[in-house]
Amino acid sequence: MKDLISIADLSSKDIQGLIESAVELKGKRKSALLKGKTLAMIFEKPSLRTRVSFDVGMYELGGHSIYLSPAEIGLGKREPVEDVAEVLSRYVDGIMARTFAHDSVVQLAKHATVPVINGLSDEEHPCQILADLQTIYEKKGTLKGINVAYIGDANNCANSLLLACAIMGMEFWIACPAGYSPSDAILVKARGNKGQVMITDDPKIAVQDADVIYTDVWTSMGQEDESAKRRKAFAGYQVNSKLISAAQKDVIFMHPLPAHYGEEVAAGMLRKPQSVVFDQAENRLHMQKAILVKLMR
Repeated sequence: MKDLISIADLSSKDIQGLIESAVELKGKRKSALLKGKTLAMIFEKPSLRTRVSFDVGMYELGGHSIYLSPAEIGLGKREPVEDVAEVLSRYVDGIMARTFAHDSVVQLAKHATVPVINGLSDEEHPCQILADLQTIYEKKGTLKGINVAYIGDANNCANSLLLACAIMGMEFWIACPAGYSPSDAILVKARGNKGQVMITDDPKIAVQDADVIYTDVWTSMGQEDESAKRRKAFAGYQVNSKLISAAQKDVIFMHPLPAHYGEEVAAGMLRKPQSVVFDQAENRLHMQKAILVKLMR
């Protein structure tokens, strides 16, 4: 395991190991596990949680991080991706990239001699979903037999969550309108694993046996020109108190943030008793640290 590009790169043993490591690191916070190590952080998209969790994570592990803005890098424009990968490999011990195109992360990993971490791409968000699995594990005590219902667009978070559930033997339902389902490529990756993946256009069907209800924005970064079309298509796919009441009594509600209140989630839902959204956000720090230690130690 040199890099973390896709959830599909991991086995169930890898994922369980990362969860256990994250829980352990959460208990002691500061250490010198990456003393003297440097992480380069490439950002094409803005971020709160990814930026702060990796930056603080490296600090708490005794290392150092360098933020590289779009203007400084111009990935694939000012400089070819392969050149950036080779140059950074001479300077730093690891690279985290938050990019528009998934292929940019793939190419960085191909040409870098140091570990590369996908901090988000248009296809996947593995760091977010690993932190989410940690949160489910902490709240439910297990991942075995857990039923996850995802309501909304089959975006990068949905793709990684679907793959993770399949690998871990969990049941995954996605409720979305026609035309917004997971791609055949993602479904093919999920096949052959222990978990089950079901697709419906009815949120009530998806949540009826759910232990976890998960949603994300209807319009991701880079899709702003589709906002009006997407709001119309996803009308009726909002997570609100009525939908939550149709699930298991001990259901938990998750959202990777930022939330668009009045769209995918009703106002006030993030602070309902069922919400673990801010625990989820905190766990980005602890899981990021577990990933960094796994790849860079």
